[in-house]
Amino acid sequence: MSVTLMILGMCLITVVVKALVFVLGERLVLAPGIREALGFVPVTVLTAIIVPMILAPHGHGLELSPRNPQLVAALVAVAVCAVTRRQLLTIAVGLTVFFGWQFALSIAPWHAL
Repeated sequence: MSVTLMILGMCLITVVVKALVFVLGERLVLAPGIREALGFVPVTVLTAIIVPMILAPHGHGLELSPRNPQLVAALVAVAVCAVTRRQLLTIAVGLTVFFGWQFALSIAPWHAL
């Protein structure tokens, strides 16, 4: 099967599912358990995208060391979020740590860390 046909098929399935939900609107009644489970989908998808980028930023394997600015910034951001519960502050601190750590690694000698 060609890649183009596969992409077109996925597009068609996505459009049909979304159109059904849109057209049926309020007539589509979901069980409370399903509705609650669907509430976790965005968090799950975001986690599935972000965690591999943090733990293996170059795609070759786990990089669990201080040389990984994504990991350092993520750990700091989690700590800031846990303490303050302020999203904008968490984002600002995480980005600052990421770029600062990346800059520090670029000017530090390789054996320093």
